[in-house]
Amino acid sequence: MRRPARAYIDLAALRHNLAQARDCAPRSRVVAMVKADAYGHGLLEIADCLSEVADALGVACVSEALALRDAGIGARIVVTQGFKHAEELHAAAAHALDVVVHAPYQLTLLEVTRLNTLPRLWVKVDTGMHRLGFPPAQAGRVHAALSGLAGLPAPPGFMTHFACADDPGNPLTGLQLERFAATTAGRRGECSLANSAAVLALPAAHRDWVRPGVMLYGSSPLPARPAETLGLRAVMHLRAPLIAINRHPRGATIGYGADFVCPEDMPVGVVGIGYGDGYPRHADSGTPVWVGGRRAPLAGRVSMDMLTIDLRGVDARVGDDVELWGQGVPADEVAAHAQTISYELFCSAGSRTHRLYSGPGTASLM
Repeated sequence: MRRPARAYIDLAALRHNLAQARDCAPRSRVVAMVKADAYGHGLLEIADCLSEVADALGVACVSEALALRDAGIGARIVVTQGFKHAEELHAAAAHALDVVVHAPYQLTLLEVTRLNTLPRLWVKVDTGMHRLGFPPAQAGRVHAALSGLAGLPAPPGFMTHFACADDPGNPLTGLQLERFAATTAGRRGECSLANSAAVLALPAAHRDWVRPGVMLYGSSPLPARPAETLGLRAVMHLRAPLIAINRHPRGATIGYGADFVCPEDMPVGVVGIGYGDGYPRHADSGTPVWVGGRRAPLAGRVSMDMLTIDLRGVDARVGDDVELWGQGVPADEVAAHAQTISYELFCSAGSRTHRLYSGPGTASLM
């Protein structure tokens, strides 16, 4: 069963955004992050598109990496949560995955599990995010222990993650850089620090590998810098049909809670998409959509299967496509109206709508 909402995925824009990441960090190799179903854009389709142009693909868990291998994708894959038990460790070794080691139990598994060959390893250093990783005082010893394992294909790498890279002036970022530099000084192994925000705004963090994520999908990780000013192009274009246009008199209230009151006699459009399709329920009145070649604001609360829009001054007809975000309305702008982030919009809508792909290797559907 297909609901009327559709997510059009522009693979040419995806590759363009990866090229932007390379331009920002020309001396670094690129791990293209495709975790969480490629941020709602479709894991297999996105990985297939990027595997030819990225140096590696990044996922959160072993099951995501195995799905890529099962689909015939042979690119290098970095698993940022590493393995959680011996079965996953065996799978990582058998399928030549890079795995991140962030906890003592993983060290124990590496020591007691018999393997014909070891996977590539990365030591996660907790420089200040305080989520996963070894404290800097322990990370060096962990790296030394891993370096002594027999059958290691390469020296273990070092990885960390920034807590506040989207705020370039935050002093924690500088502290994290200093802690990482002190931890890795004099030790062999590749280094990776930069997420999308650091790729764009923190050249000192680029090092051997960068790990762009949301920027690949056309969203800005820097609140003060709109995506278009960073040279990024929208990849997901979320659309749904205009299913009704009704005229309401001045004073009429629209939708649940009667929050929107018509300031004059006016046309109100009904669009066939709602929070059941992943559109944010908390998007407020005034959140823009694109219809009839111009913007129109939401009028009233978002319902499960529908939302209503103010069509004053808009030349629109029943059956017209309404774009909820994409080229005419950036996802970041919608997210701000809904008091969330574009990451959540992509993951929610992408997983619940019918996705259609255009660009390299596809027929154009845009």
